[in-house]
Amino acid sequence: MQPDTNTARNKRIYWIATGLVVGVMAYSAVNFNLKNPLGPMKGAFAHLLLPGYFRIELTVAKALGVLALLLPRVPSKVREFAYFGFAITLISAAIAHFSVGDPVFFVIDPLLFFGALVTSYVYFFKLDRRELDRARREGGLEGLDAPPLAARRMRQSA
Repeated sequence: MQPDTNTARNKRIYWIATGLVVGVMAYSAVNFNLKNPLGPMKGAFAHLLLPGYFRIELTVAKALGVLALLLPRVPSKVREFAYFGFAITLISAAIAHFSVGDPVFFVIDPLLFFGALVTSYVYFFKLDRRELDRARREGGLEGLDAPPLAARRMRQSA
């Protein structure tokens, strides 16, 4: 009974953290493309000394990242790429706000969401590993116990 309880708890933690990250990414992507953005995003790109076209790049990247984290059956490598992209975005936002002398809240805010991103990432792989282990026990995944190609090549050359 204990593994089911842990799995349910892990899923709740994963979805809360992922929901926070996806929510803030979707909100910011939409908001900084509005004619009159809400709150402090009004004039944010000019304030942070970023070019206007960067807004379009961020919008596309955030939309793709949100889809990668939310859609089922997205390969783990694609999800990892989305996590990495969001990490760069959030750390860069903190650095940008710090660089222009914004109040400390604007520097810490993206780092709080970075913490949620890390939590989502850790729990995604906890859940992913459990699914792989379960499938392996049930005999559903042939050849999963085989070492990666690079490890096999290293053994052959030794």
